[in-house]
Amino acid sequence: MTTKDTGTPWRHARGDVAFAIVNYAGFVLFALVCGYPFYYLIINSISANDLSALGDVRLFPTGIHLENYTQIFGLPGLTGSLLVSIARTVIGTGATVLASAFLGFMFTQERLRHRSLWYRLVIFTMYFNAGLIPVYVTIHTLGLTNNFWVYILPAIVQPFNIILVKTYVESLPASLQEAAEIDGAGIVTIFFRIMLPNMTPILATVAIFSAVAQWNSFQDTLLYITDQRLYPLQYRLYTYLNQANSLAQAAQNAQGDLGAIASAATTQTPTSIRMTIAVIVVLPIIFVYPLFQRYFVKGIMLGAVKG
Repeated sequence: MTTKDTGTPWRHARGDVAFAIVNYAGFVLFALVCGYPFYYLIINSISANDLSALGDVRLFPTGIHLENYTQIFGLPGLTGSLLVSIARTVIGTGATVLASAFLGFMFTQERLRHRSLWYRLVIFTMYFNAGLIPVYVTIHTLGLTNNFWVYILPAIVQPFNIILVKTYVESLPASLQEAAEIDGAGIVTIFFRIMLPNMTPILATVAIFSAVAQWNSFQDTLLYITDQRLYPLQYRLYTYLNQANSLAQAAQNAQGDLGAIASAATTQTPTSIRMTIAVIVVLPIIFVYPLFQRYFVKGIMLGAVKG
């Protein structure tokens, strides 16, 4: 027996439907498993703090309120750290993307003198480095300690990103550049007017890598920064998590007389502080992925495999 429209055997058609159902069910289950930790953070950050501290909030928020966020943003230094993280992410990502695009493009140009040598030197840094102490001495000598630019300058040139861009550019038709050269365009014009607009998928991939790395980074703060005004949000989170108990007590004391009559549902606890700050840190970077998702797969595949 076959289907009326296509002549496909019924057994084969039913097998395809069954496979599709199982396939989609598996992906939905996997998505739920991956998404639940973030959902758990959010519902606990807006639920009654006494119930959250006891672990009673698991599936649905209970006693919804937003006082946690109001009080957390009132903690000293948090707003400034948020601005530092946003600034380093935006500036650092833009600089890294532009540098990766230009270097990746230039390493495809046969006219570049000693092109293979420079490319090998860049790749060499992926496997070997001077070590922590020489790097620190270099950073200190350049005057970048306790300087905002220590977050930006050392991270601009990333060999892995350059490899991706170079391979992607090599997959583009050579006729694009040849036609521009015939019209008299120089190398800078070709890069900005011809090549850069055609690099969107791979540059979106590089932007994701760079933005996530910049937003989540805190080790450079630990090594090079002692000025608390330059602490990014991640490092501030680290210090707050270590001080959650004292911060909860400070938040309660800051309420003064109101604290004595405040509901237990809105009184800060170490758990509420951890959950709320974690949401503040995680949510912005989560929103980056949907914006670049349509470019990500195409960019990483074309940038990794030539042809």
